[in-house]
Amino acid sequence: MFIGRERELNKLNELYRANSFQFPVIYGRRRVGKTALINEFIKDKDAMFFTGIESNAQQNLENFSRSILSFTDAALENTVFSSFQEALEYVFRIAEKKRIILVIDEYPYIAKASKSLASTLQSLIDKNKDTSNLFLVLCGSSMSFMENHVLAYTAPLYGRRTAQLKILPFDFFESMSYFREFSDLDMASIYGMVGGTPQYLLQMNDRLTLEENIKRCFLDPSSPLFEEPNNLLKQEVREPAVYNAIIAAIAAGSTKLSEISSKAGEETSACAAYMKNLISLGIIKKETPFAENSKRKTIYRIDDNLFRFWYRFVPDNIASINRGLTDAVYKKMSPLLNDYMGTVFEDICVQYLWKLRKQGKIEIEFTDLGRWWGNDAKNKCEAEIDIMGTDGTDSALFCECKWTNEKVDIGVLDVLLERSRLFHYKNVRLYVFAKIGFTKGCADKANELGNVKLVAFDEIVIREPKNERGE
Repeated sequence: MFIGRERELNKLNELYRANSFQFPVIYGRRRVGKTALINEFIKDKDAMFFTGIESNAQQNLENFSRSILSFTDAALENTVFSSFQEALEYVFRIAEKKRIILVIDEYPYIAKASKSLASTLQSLIDKNKDTSNLFLVLCGSSMSFMENHVLAYTAPLYGRRTAQLKILPFDFFESMSYFREFSDLDMASIYGMVGGTPQYLLQMNDRLTLEENIKRCFLDPSSPLFEEPNNLLKQEVREPAVYNAIIAAIAAGSTKLSEISSKAGEETSACAAYMKNLISLGIIKKETPFAENSKRKTIYRIDDNLFRFWYRFVPDNIASINRGLTDAVYKKMSPLLNDYMGTVFEDICVQYLWKLRKQGKIEIEFTDLGRWWGNDAKNKCEAEIDIMGTDGTDSALFCECKWTNEKVDIGVLDVLLERSRLFHYKNVRLYVFAKIGFTKGCADKANELGNVKLVAFDEIVIREPKNERGE
């Protein structure tokens, strides 16, 4: 069953309906659903689909030839073109008479093996784009390669693409579409464990409890997700052991570059290069306090929920897991899950605010959102605001997010109000988000202030109703 990606599908179909040569570039990290998107797009269209492999140019050319000729003439299936240029010229030629889609998936594998392929494509596109109805799709999982060797200004194919689609993981609300049986709270935890990557979501079973899913997917050495972070690093980077050490350092609480490099045992300059690659892969992110650009305050956090969850709970328990002490490990990690979910809840609240902004249902038309931390001169302490946003003029919103099993009391609102006064905006709105709800004192204070919105988690989550069959 194909889920989501309506915007991307609509764009591809819009390009397809144009009676002209089209060249969309599709890229994104592994497991994010690029191939599923393409298959959904081409399912009712004339298309050749070729997937590159990590091999030499000759092997890829043979596979490419078979993909083309099996589509055009079964009698020629054993023929191999003499070069990629000859094969592509053949495709451009038959596309003069009818609309044909050619998908080249995992393009980086082929381009790395055949150094002249990009220049060949450039030449053939320039020669045939005005007469051909070819719909050429290049797709790749190597983010750095696609950005540097396909999309970049210095790349041979620069300026030839007619669209580029960067496929990102689903947000929390899109991820919920995969399941019907999880409770809303369990669904938040599932998102906190695997994020919005489709291939990871498919490993979850909503007919099992949250505990059973954790044990089955993270505390069982035979599970695909148990080895996924290590396997992904091995596929994407040359020195996975170094990257593993860097991610582990961040997971252990190091946030500044100097701390991370020291913990990982790497020189700061070298560590910075590794960090850049991890950011491009979507595994970590760099942050500065909202509306500030101070490099001195830059910190790093794990951005991918699967990596965040795995590095938080698996490495420290690896010996016990390998010895089959599943119940003991879960008992140890279970009390820590609420604390772990705090950052995840902040992310969900950010997504909720953007959703309100898109729907025009929010008072402050903010242009960006972020976390803020800095000095509270009045109280002589460090202060933090979970979410802050401004409209670029004199309006701002300030938010606090609490993922606890108790109702949020008036003290949380008082602190948020005080911290909002560290800034000088004329129009201020306060949001407090809670897992469970709010005490009467907190609700009364919110009503008294008049510019406060209290939002419980069950108000954030709105699902499509089940039909009579419960689907």
